[in-house]
Amino acid sequence: MRWLRALLGDRVLLVLLLALPPLAWATTLPLARWPALIDFDTLAALAGLLVLTKAVEQSHALHLAGMRLVRRVPGERSLAVGLVIAAALLSMVLTNDVALFVLLPFTLSLGRLAQLPVARLVVFEALAVNAGSALTPIGNPQNLFLWHRSGVGFGDFMLAMLPVVALACGLLVAFAVCGFRGRALTLLPPAEQPALDRPLMLHALALYAPFLVLMHLHRAPLACALVLGLFAWWRPRLLARMDWGLILVFALMFVDLGLLAGLAPVRAAVAGLGVDQPARLYWIGIGLSQLISNVPAAILLARLSDDWHTLAVAVSVGGFGCVVGSLANLIALRLAGREGRMLLFHLWSLPFLLLLALLVRWLPPG
Repeated sequence: MRWLRALLGDRVLLVLLLALPPLAWATTLPLARWPALIDFDTLAALAGLLVLTKAVEQSHALHLAGMRLVRRVPGERSLAVGLVIAAALLSMVLTNDVALFVLLPFTLSLGRLAQLPVARLVVFEALAVNAGSALTPIGNPQNLFLWHRSGVGFGDFMLAMLPVVALACGLLVAFAVCGFRGRALTLLPPAEQPALDRPLMLHALALYAPFLVLMHLHRAPLACALVLGLFAWWRPRLLARMDWGLILVFALMFVDLGLLAGLAPVRAAVAGLGVDQPARLYWIGIGLSQLISNVPAAILLARLSDDWHTLAVAVSVGGFGCVVGSLANLIALRLAGREGRMLLFHLWSLPFLLLLALLVRWLPPG
């Protein structure tokens, strides 16, 4: 079957599956408790967003909006900087995952209209949502977890994270200026212009607001059920075109990383590194994020340190570098399909991590 061949050809999925047997052998966690490792709210949110963004994409609204934009933007560099800034700003209020679901389909549509380095744009948008989302408690999962744990106010959390976010965003804009050319955009030969499916677009856009509200109210399963139910009744073929393998990848990632973080040798090794010292906590948080992603790293290290600010900064910076550092990185490359190149991502993300990590250490203590 086509869907089975697609799953077997998914390298990330295969790696996660191959990692399960040794982790199952090493862990003492009973199999019956493995489902508790999965963040089902996140999976529900991803599923609902997949449907809504696919609906907007299939309505051809992004294609038509892209045509207008490429006729007005003066050049490649201006477009890249604009998309980076937009991604960072959106991630502050819509979370990093939602910002990607909004911008990436639009970016891919732009690539079909003009000669653009789409893969590079995808990489920079992934970096941008990691940078911007670090500002607010609702920007990403690790911030939400650490904010609740810290007991500080919403505004106080933002003020504490502002210097790091400003530095990261400024550095990213500088990278974008260097990474994209100033040449004028060249429109590709026009193909047959698709007609706007207005009902599909309006239905999808109308569902975005209640979907996001329900997510912020921690009712992601209800939001997902609402979206899936309506489209299953109205446009069932749209659901058949979804990349449901992405949901499976994330479910396995939660299990694999949860088992790894729960291993006694891992916990003992981290505990023995002296995380009571802010400087060590900072570098350990960055390094651990490269191995098990920044959300599990935040949860594990929060058991060993009450220094929420240093930890929040560390795992935010740790979202850059290796692709596993942040789930948003994997979402970006997955949504981009063939345009998202793993090697290209690391060619930009690793130098960015090294430079940002050193610069952040020069900031005054928060």
